Amino acid sequence: MTSLNIIKSINAGLRRSMENDHKVLIMGEDVGKLGGVFRVTDGLQKDFGEDRVIDTPLAESGIIGTAVGLALRGYRPVCEIQFDGFVFPGYDQIVSQVAKMHFRSGGRLRLPIVIRIPYGGGIGAVEHHAESPEAYFVHTPGLKVVSCANPEDAYWMIQQAIESDDPVMFFEPKRRYYEKAEFELDGSPPLPLHTSRVVQQGTDATVVAYGPMVKTCLEAAAAATEDNRSLEVIDLRSLSPLDLDPVYESVRRTGRLVVVHEAQRTLGVGAEVAARVTEECFYSLEAPVVRVTGYDTPYPPARVEDDYLPDLDRVLDGVDRALTY
Repeated sequence: MTSLNIIKSINAGLRRSMENDHKVLIMGEDVGKLGGVFRVTDGLQKDFGEDRVIDTPLAESGIIGTAVGLALRGYRPVCEIQFDGFVFPGYDQIVSQVAKMHFRSGGRLRLPIVIRIPYGGGIGAVEHHAESPEAYFVHTPGLKVVSCANPEDAYWMIQQAIESDDPVMFFEPKRRYYEKAEFELDGSPPLPLHTSRVVQQGTDATVVAYGPMVKTCLEAAAAATEDNRSLEVIDLRSLSPLDLDPVYESVRRTGRLVVVHEAQRTLGVGAEVAARVTEECFYSLEAPVVRVTGYDTPYPPARVEDDYLPDLDRVLDGVDRALTY
């Protein structure tokens, strides 16, 4: 067993992918000598060289556009976007080229590109450094979208994303970057990439989350036991495609669902989960699906971000609404 935090887990996963496939490249701003703004790529340029770990100009559109050309030539580029709010200069390349090339070419061309994005709030960052833009990409056909929530998933999911022949948006919960866990580095991935997981079993209500909110929901589940409430917590892991069969199975037993995410509420991932569960589990639901989310405002200044982010109390309030309906 090895104890790693999420940063070192992704680093180890990138290293293993580069060892296994010489076509895997890393590119981004300061990913080489500096090792990335969060040091996720620390030491990789030293060991694999400047031709495989490439420092780029500060131009996200250029990073993604260059990755498109490299992927068409048989490479598997992994692009680092330094912070969530910086992805938008590259948004046109992602939705117009990365997402559509396979369909546009009638299936003849594939773009095995991974775009890593540290996302979400909770670190006291300034404007453009604490956003949750995942729904923009979930809404774009042609892209796969995933988010890890713990070191073991970070290690395996980054390797699975790189092995995918489809473009994958890889969202990393930066507020959880330094949290550690023990797991085996060898062997096989415990789950396929696009699979959700029940991380805690319960009987009274189902709580669904992903990325940074998984830990918050587990803390809420622990607190709920003091009131003799048993919450089942499910980590979606993959946002596109969604694996909702475990959610349906859970809701058919509990009759109640609370969906939690940091991103804005309107037309977010929670809205899609609520709609599908209502369609599939209507006669099992004992209460309307409850969403606990960020607010429909731009992400606020750091001094008030605690008022914006869903916390343990807001999750428990959502559970109360579901259970007392």
